[in-house]
Amino acid sequence: MAEDITNSRALELVARAGFAVSGILHLLIGVVSIRLATGGEGKADVSGAVEQLGSQPAGPLLLWSSFAACVALAIWQTSDAIFDFEHLQAKKKVGKKLKAALQAIVYAGLAVTLLSFASGAGKDHSTSTSDLTVTVIQAPGGYLLLLAVGAGIGVAGIVYAIRGFRQSFLKHLRLPAPRQARTAVTILGVVGYAAKGIALLLVGLLVTIATVKAHPEESTGLDGGLKALRDQPFGVYMLAAVGAGLICYGIFMMVRAKLAKM
Repeated sequence: MAEDITNSRALELVARAGFAVSGILHLLIGVVSIRLATGGEGKADVSGAVEQLGSQPAGPLLLWSSFAACVALAIWQTSDAIFDFEHLQAKKKVGKKLKAALQAIVYAGLAVTLLSFASGAGKDHSTSTSDLTVTVIQAPGGYLLLLAVGAGIGVAGIVYAIRGFRQSFLKHLRLPAPRQARTAVTILGVVGYAAKGIALLLVGLLVTIATVKAHPEESTGLDGGLKALRDQPFGVYMLAAVGAGLICYGIFMMVRAKLAKM
């Protein structure tokens, strides 16, 4: 019964919108990244993108509908982790289920962020990454936990980049028939996955370095990672390139909302 509900057509349609929400937020982060590279200001992370989304006309409606879409996608991924892949060999089955579970956690976290802004608590009660890092490192085992988190984020970045260059994301899509459309989707995916991989790798390095140096306040998440990149030699050009890549990833995710194999 639960499997039938979570695999319903209605839930699938709303869950597909979750990919589009992720795409819009990545696109906004990419735009802010380019703005930072050209001397502007902004917050190049998920909370900054959500805040921008909420500031648009019909902002509350956009936030609540985006929240619903991300909840639906988290439920869909959870269903995959519980019910699907049973026909696979044990090793592959565990890997697929774990990947689906991690995706469910990602979209659930995104839904929580959207909910906090939709309910009006986002601006007043949001906890910065550096504040959270300070809290974690002071807890028992916090040092090792932060090292593990930093390494995990960095590895995730490498995985994203490899997935892009190998074009392994294509197996999750029902590609359009026209050759030019297939080529466009492929290029968007390759560039987008590579850019997201670089961004995640920067975040992982910041968390790890700040932890090793015992300066958790320097672990400032994606926004801090991209601004740190800007301060390097030729950093403004690299940041602009990453921003353009994140825009490509955002567009790819919006296309994925239509083409994804669910």
